[in-house]
Amino acid sequence: MALTDTYKLNNGVEIPVVGFGTWQTPDGEVARESVKTALEVGYRHIDTAAAYGNEVSVGQGIKESGINRHDIFLTTKLWNDSHGYEATKKAIDLSLQRLNTDYLDLYLIHWPNPVAIREHWAELNAESWQAMEEAVKAGKIRAIGISNFRRHHLEELLKTANIIPAVNQNYLNPSDLQPDVLAANKEHDILNEAYSPFGTGDLLRNELVAEIAAAHNHSVPQVLLRWSLQHGFLPLPKSVHAEYIKSNTDIFDFKLTDDEMKKLDGLRGVTHLATDPDTATF
Repeated sequence: MALTDTYKLNNGVEIPVVGFGTWQTPDGEVARESVKTALEVGYRHIDTAAAYGNEVSVGQGIKESGINRHDIFLTTKLWNDSHGYEATKKAIDLSLQRLNTDYLDLYLIHWPNPVAIREHWAELNAESWQAMEEAVKAGKIRAIGISNFRRHHLEELLKTANIIPAVNQNYLNPSDLQPDVLAANKEHDILNEAYSPFGTGDLLRNELVAEIAAAHNHSVPQVLLRWSLQHGFLPLPKSVHAEYIKSNTDIFDFKLTDDEMKKLDGLRGVTHLATDPDTATF
């Protein structure tokens, strides 16, 4: 396995096995340069979102990299203020404009149950999904998916969906494996993307992970990304430092043992668990 290897999504589209995350990466030079660095060291999969506020700079970084757009897998997401049919259509076009591209490789509903629409979230998700399906038919999007969806959100969406989600992007790391979410995704051949693979940084200070890293002569982040890959997840490491961006790609020359994987799986709750989308205050 290598950085440019791919998983095949349930619609046949291929997606690189590791993505470069841009959550909390400031818009402007920082986002632009980090994306350029990521592409220079070999990433071909960039993940952003309307809510991150950095789509313009991500698009600039892609353009300035000189790498053909068709060689890059680009993801963005529908934010909580744009659920519903017409709002989603506008949001898709706005993201395309900000990213300075004529198509997206993957577009996700970022959260299933925003607080502002909590009384009719299922209806508005169905409307958003219809708009996303139409964008696929129009050639604006190659694959569509979801993020932070629990089983009941997914099952509700599938009642009206014509296209099964290709991806469910979730908070996945040794502190929370979300077994019911993984089981629901498996039933529908939905790929698990793992955001916050380092537990928003908290797992970087864990003694067990440090011991395993020392045993393999690799860094703690590299071990956490390797754990993610060995689970069949697609991790989305984020950094704005060139040395770490490069280091996070050096994860294909070692393998964790079954015992090490079990020990890491046993770290549930050691930092914190995934945010419950039904009680989130945004």
